Amino acid sequence: MKLITAIIKPHRLEEVRDALSTENISGLTVTEVKGYGRQKGHAELYRGAEYVVAFVPKIKLEIVVEDSLASKAIDAVVAAANTNSIGDGKIFVSTIEHAVRIRTGETNDQAL
Repeated sequence: MKLITAIIKPHRLEEVRDALSTENISGLTVTEVKGYGRQKGHAELYRGAEYVVAFVPKIKLEIVVEDSLASKAIDAVVAAANTNSIGDGKIFVSTIEHAVRIRTGETNDQAL
């Protein structure tokens, strides 16, 4: 099993969710986060005063899939989250050793 962690722009969330659904990938955890990468934040104007936003709002997605679906999930996120502009985000892939569905006690792939 793979854990796919994606950091994307907030306005691309629905597109990513739809793209994953199209690939029959269900189960998604969404967290609102703030951070910065190479862009190091940005400047904004508020009531005539300029101020720097050091941490940019983003969405963190966590998707656990069977190994065979990992590349489809990654491709779906990349295609749906891409705006061809700075700050589109990143994807990280980790291996999951064990999973348990609390309600039924099912484990690993059956727990997904």
